Amino acid sequence: MSESSEPSFRLDKTAFRIQSFAEADDQRAYWLSKSDEEKLKAATYLILSAYGLLETGFPPMDKNVFSMKKRNG
Repeated sequence: MSESSEPSFRLDKTAFRIQSFAEADDQRAYWLSKSDEEKLKAATYLILSAYGLLETGFPPMDKNVFSMKKRNG
């Protein structure tokens, strides 16, 4: 992540298990109680973790490959 400090949450890979519908609903209620910023931080952490980018963050965009074109109209 762009912040120098480690996030306050860690992925506990041993915590996954089959849930009942009631338990799943509790998870939904938990995330609905979080602010948009907290949800975004958690999502960013999970994405970076999935792609192995926790230490480096998102790679910079190669601007040589992408270009802007002026649209007529």
